[in-house]
Amino acid sequence: MQKAIDSHFHIWRQKDQPWLVGPMVPRIFGPYEPIRRDYPIEEFLADQQGSGVGKAVYVQTNWAKEDFEKEVAFLQETADRAGWPHAVVGYADMTVDDVRPQIDRLMKYPLLRGVRMQLHWHEVPQYRFAPSADQVIDPKVRRNVARLKDYGLSFDLQLFPAQMKDGLQLVGENPETAFILTHAGMLTGMEPETVEAWRAGLRTLAQAPNLYAKLSGLGTFVHRNDPELIAFIMDNAIDILGSDRLMFGSNFPIEKLWSSHAELIAAHRRAAEKHGAAAQADIFWNTAERVYRPA
Repeated sequence: MQKAIDSHFHIWRQKDQPWLVGPMVPRIFGPYEPIRRDYPIEEFLADQQGSGVGKAVYVQTNWAKEDFEKEVAFLQETADRAGWPHAVVGYADMTVDDVRPQIDRLMKYPLLRGVRMQLHWHEVPQYRFAPSADQVIDPKVRRNVARLKDYGLSFDLQLFPAQMKDGLQLVGENPETAFILTHAGMLTGMEPETVEAWRAGLRTLAQAPNLYAKLSGLGTFVHRNDPELIAFIMDNAIDILGSDRLMFGSNFPIEKLWSSHAELIAAHRRAAEKHGAAAQADIFWNTAERVYRPA
């Protein structure tokens, strides 16, 4: 079995997750009652046992903005205790005048490798996160993202295809920073015009050599583990970006709503098989190891 790095997973404590307490807040991935509770590292390790995962990268989960450091501290404490995760992508508010005071606070945690602020906007209201489609090129966002190179940090870039032209501007003007496109560009459906817009968006971003993509959350819009969809997305992503710019991520426990970790990674492994051993090594290990440098 090809060893793997899970480049996108979450653990949490319910008391620190505003979207897991109080009234149900609509989310892209649908009803989430089964995960409105603590999801500790011990449960994640049990979930992925036997999947061949040797390392994992935690990606931020939108704690209250003022608790951005608490989130990374929680992950560092978890890793010090349990040995997992092996790298952390934290949160920083890129819309402030100067993000450096926030980054300075996060840099004391050895596992920090990057930051994510979700910038995705869609014409369908329940798919939106950012207040506007062009926040990705907001002057403050651009200035703050440009500062990441001074810290050696990456930026997890979450966009829909209609935003990817603007995304290329942000990625292209920061060639020293690695950008990781979340959920392989968020294909929302299989209608021909939707697929072509997604492909065109990937081709646009592919022009920047510092752009990588994460094969994560591929069940987000269909609310199931769909091997055919996974293979379709992977085939196109390899064709456009190449396997050396792709990495696997489970998006657990979100995808636990409809799949086991074993079934999920097995579907990704089957999709990668026809692309050969080198591509499999890239997707399940090499790219994540190179980009996120897990401990």
